[in-house]
Amino acid sequence: MVPLDKLDAITQRFQFLEARMAEGLSGDEIAAVGREYAELKPVVDGIAAYRQLLGDIAEAEAMLDDPEMKALAEEELPALREALPDAEQAMRLALLPKDAADARPAMIEIRPGTGGDEAALFAGDLLRMYQRYAEGQGWSFDVIDAAQTELGGIKEATVHVKGDGVFARLKYESGVHRVQRVPETESGGRIHTSAATVAVLPEAEDVDIHIDANDIRIDTMRASGAGGQHVNTTDSAVRITHLPTGIVVTSSEKSQHRNREIAMQVLKARLFDAERQRVHDERAADRRSQVGSGDRSERIRTYNFPQGRMTDHRINLTLYSLDKVMQGDLDETIDALIAATQAAQLAEMEG
Repeated sequence: MVPLDKLDAITQRFQFLEARMAEGLSGDEIAAVGREYAELKPVVDGIAAYRQLLGDIAEAEAMLDDPEMKALAEEELPALREALPDAEQAMRLALLPKDAADARPAMIEIRPGTGGDEAALFAGDLLRMYQRYAEGQGWSFDVIDAAQTELGGIKEATVHVKGDGVFARLKYESGVHRVQRVPETESGGRIHTSAATVAVLPEAEDVDIHIDANDIRIDTMRASGAGGQHVNTTDSAVRITHLPTGIVVTSSEKSQHRNREIAMQVLKARLFDAERQRVHDERAADRRSQVGSGDRSERIRTYNFPQGRMTDHRINLTLYSLDKVMQGDLDETIDALIAATQAAQLAEMEG
């Protein structure tokens, strides 16, 4: 049974936001209130439809006592009752705790792990996989910092992704991605295992993180391209060190001013993510309800090229369509991860 008082609370919150928007708000408030309003709108529409269905069932059941209306009620009731379980499930999902960062843009950081040149090449493959996925979703995909190896792999890359529900879908990609394949540099045809790490961070807003100017050191240096080529003759690259945490971020576009903006943006995202992780770790119950905890050291997925197989170890999902996955076809995997997370949360909430 769906707790109607909780549905009432959601509807009241939506009506409050609607009234606030009608009053006229400042710039920062408009963005925050507008985002919450947009998130609640489909939920409130669903609540209205659910209440309408309950009302229709009650009305039809009352008609059973009226000899003149009984036949009509008996005709309508089966379809109404059949629709009820799906409507109740939708309401239960609407009541699940929401990740406040789900609607935000995201930073993706990709680095090679164990495996040398092959790990760097695989990191580049993952970068292209996410770019294709973002393009398919209609998101913007901006590579804000990338260092390439001489073989065309990736030493590290930082990407800014913007669009609807970016973090909600990409957050499940955080962790260690393992690849099993015959490297291009392997003459003996032996299968090698290597890995790359992916970190997906929600973009921080100014209200989330305040960085004291005394807590950072900003260094400028010369930017360089792959293999040391295309050296920029100006000291445009920027490196920011956050002294309290030791976090270091760099950006090496042509504009030093733009590099400062990018580096600060990435630093805020990392600090915001660190705080989210701290809170997350303190909530043991919440941790159990999440399929992907965001643990950067967790091996989440294996890409086996000889077998054309991708396995997500968190939910024991295996797909024999690795070529499509590497082309950015990630929806089936991400949808399964979201469904598993919701099922765990429902079990916890109802248990």
